[in-house]
Amino acid sequence: MEAKYKKYILDFKRPSGTSRGIMRQKETWFLILKENDNYGIGECGILRGLSVDDRDDYETKLAWTCAHIHLGLDELWGQLLEFPSIQFGLEQAFRSLKAPNLFELFPSGFTQKKHPININGLIWMGDKDFMLRQIEEKLKAGFSCIKMKIGAIDFDTELQLLKSIRENFDKDQIELRVDANGAFSPADALSKLEALADFDLHSIEQPIKANQWEEMARLCRSTPLPIALDEELIGVFSVTEKKKLLQTIKPQYIILKPSLVGGYKGSGEWIDLVTTIGIDWWITSALESNIGLNAIAQWTYTLGNTRPQGLGTGSLFTNNFDSPLQVVNGNLFYRNNLSWQAGLIEDLCI
Repeated sequence: MEAKYKKYILDFKRPSGTSRGIMRQKETWFLILKENDNYGIGECGILRGLSVDDRDDYETKLAWTCAHIHLGLDELWGQLLEFPSIQFGLEQAFRSLKAPNLFELFPSGFTQKKHPININGLIWMGDKDFMLRQIEEKLKAGFSCIKMKIGAIDFDTELQLLKSIRENFDKDQIELRVDANGAFSPADALSKLEALADFDLHSIEQPIKANQWEEMARLCRSTPLPIALDEELIGVFSVTEKKKLLQTIKPQYIILKPSLVGGYKGSGEWIDLVTTIGIDWWITSALESNIGLNAIAQWTYTLGNTRPQGLGTGSLFTNNFDSPLQVVNGNLFYRNNLSWQAGLIEDLCI
């Protein structure tokens, strides 16, 4: 078996804002396997400033992985605990290599019978007019669940935007989620949660920065609004530590980004733990190209979670790859009559 990797820069159509700053490009890496005449491909998606494997030796570790591909998936996965995005890229690539075709990793009703996945519409941070335009577009596009990034502009303005939605759509018509990306301080978080709760929100993601377990636990005990852990899960590698985190904080939800928590296996460990203690969950992509999104979406469908999932559509980028993935009325479909970009593997192997 041969293995190689290639870096790829995804360009945003429009700079996209979070509480951590503005993104204009997204760096990603592809692992390509070849065995006889068969190929396999996986995406190692990192988010600079967020991924635990955003390290100076990242490319060195990719090269090491390719040089040791003969060790096999299980052995390599175990040796790459501190590089969850490479773990996930390997899982995809090995599954792709053995799949019926390069991109059908989990044959199911999603890939074969046009069964959709319900997803949320994402509202990026920006000025009030920009965010309002996005909200209007998502409502017109038929989304029944909207997730709004908050924490970068004036909080009162964000409350006004939420109020404008609720004046026209109640919670039975539109499910509203917000994502603070750790923007609140422990001192003012509870008062902000109380203000947000007036708008019948489904949940808030990561109200304060990660690694403040006791403060987060206090919030989860007192909150009038369900809290979902997101960044909090990053860099927690062992099952023992995962269990300790959940028992300490006791969140209402957790959100799993496979690229950030060790792929299918790492996410599965979290799901097994929360299932035993009654904490709910959903899956979210992390600005992968359509290659990584496809791998996440197909696996997500097999889990049978009926909540709206946070699966980005790939429409943010000018240079994404053509794929059968399509969003209609707030649902993600895999259209068998649409094709993957011609010559994709050949282009990435050059």
